[in-house]
This record gives sequence, structure tokens and C-alpha cells, in this order.
Amino acid sequence: MKAQKSQSAGGEKVLAGKVALVTGASRGAARAVAVELGRAGATVYATGRTTRGTVSETGRPTETIEQTAELVTAAGGEGIAAVVDHLQADQVQALAERIDREQGRLDILVNTIWGAEHLVERGKKMWECDLDKGRRMLQLGIETYYVTSHYALPLLIRRPGGLVVELTDGTEEFNRSHYRAPFAFDLAKFAPFRMTWALAEEVKEYGCTALGLAPGWMRTEAMLDAFGITEENWRDGCTVDSTFAISETPVFTARAVTALATDPDVARYNGQSLSVGTLAKEYGFTDADGSAPDSVRYFQDFMRTGQAPKADDYR
Repeated sequence: MKAQKSQSAGGEKVLAGKVALVTGASRGAARAVAVELGRAGATVYATGRTTRGTVSETGRPTETIEQTAELVTAAGGEGIAAVVDHLQADQVQALAERIDREQGRLDILVNTIWGAEHLVERGKKMWECDLDKGRRMLQLGIETYYVTSHYALPLLIRRPGGLVVELTDGTEEFNRSHYRAPFAFDLAKFAPFRMTWALAEEVKEYGCTALGLAPGWMRTEAMLDAFGITEENWRDGCTVDSTFAISETPVFTARAVTALATDPDVARYNGQSLSVGTLAKEYGFTDADGSAPDSVRYFQDFMRTGQAPKADDYR
């Protein structure tokens, strides 16, 4: 059964009474996911390290978890900001206990932490890269997911229908056949597929679902800044990199998560690696501008032919 009305929930609070935990929700895809789940009526715990008083290592003080929580509430849900470093087990355990104490349930866990783009040393061999930067990438991209799931899943599996979404970069199929250099980046982005598969095996007996989700090239706040553009004139970025024409907003990923969360038959995806573009075709949602870019298919064709296809054919 498709969950077409999950695009902004059609104004309906289809997730009313549901509780979600969205990690790393200060900005980017995680913020958008939190807001869309709130739009569908969910109570959303938005975690992160950047607050109005503190800034994480990403160095972006203008995007905070308090802002995200306020956006969730303004969208129609209940947004709750929680300051958490997901590498600190005691903080994550305290968060799970807080959610249990305040809500008595957890229905949706969305692991989206990254914040390591500044550590990526492109064009270098593994042995040429800074070892500490590589280790930090693995901590942020793998260990945070592990620690969070360890403490959150006992709460999530109490009720059938729980959903775990592990966000990563590229699908399992694409990453298996393409090296996502450099070494630490490739490992950090591939490990969540095995984590998803393993979690799927462990949660299915409780009637829950774990899956991997691959956004396309997202126009996050940091990406727009890197190109020196805004969302209003984003197509100017195509003059710097023509493949930017296939980019998408974080809202597209957020609508994918909401579609999955409102699909009564989501268990059919247990253990799978899915792309946002593919799910847009399945559920019928679109990006904020009404398009439905399929960047995974675009880059597959790009890698196969060595030439950039016409982006409009993939939107």
C-alpha cells in the first residue's frame, strides 16, 4: 500500500501520537526530516551539539537544535531539542531514558549524523591521509549510529511497527561497485549498509523495520555556502559543476522518510538499501519545487558512460 498522502501528510496528522528521534538535527537532511515528521503530527526529539550557546566542530553557529525544534512545532508537531554528543554513551543513554520517561515509547529512529565533510582529504591515498581525521570520520559516520541504536532500540521494539532509518551516501548497490574515495570516507559510507542488514535481522521478530536510505546531491546549508549561492539562485551552481543540475533539497529526503513512516507495509523494505529518487516514484512525492530528481540513477549512468547525461531527463 502506498502512502501518497504522506507528502506533508496532506495536512493530516497521520503520525499523531508517534514519537521520533532524529539525530544530528541541527541542519541539513536531519533538520528537514524532523520538520516533515512534525508536519505529519509526530513528537520529534531533535538532537545535536550546536545550540544557541555552543558550536560543534563543524563551525556553523547559525543552525541550532533549538531552531529545528521550533520549526517542528511550527509545522504542527511537537519539537523537543536535546543536546547530545552521540559518541558519549552516557549522554545517549540519558536521552533514551528521557524519551521513555516523557513519552513511554519510540516509534521512529532516524540516524543521520555526519558533520565530517571538513575531514575529507580528496585526491589522497589512504596512507597519505591524516590518520586522526580518518578515525574521526569513522567515529562520526559509524560509531554514532552504533551507540544510538544500542540505547534507542530497546525502547523502539516495545511495539510492532517501529522504524529505523540509517541515512548514508549512495545505495549499497552503487557503493559496492564504485570506490567512494578517500578510504575512510568510503568505509564510513559503506558500513551503514551492513549495520542496516544486521539490525533488520534483529528487529524483525518484534515487527519492526530497519532500512538504509540514500539521498541524492543535497543542497544543504553548507553545500549552498560552498557554491556561494542560495536556494533561490541554486542553478547558478551549475556553472561551477554541471552535475549540480541533478541536486535536490533536504525536503526531498524528508518526504521519503515520512512516506516510509506512514506506510503500513514498510516491512517489505526490511534490510534494504533504498534511494530517495526510487521511493519518489513508489510513493508519488516530489521535492519542494515539484520535481522528482533521481540522482542515483543519474550518477550510475554518468559513471558508466563517462559523460554527464542531460539532468532534466532525470528530474
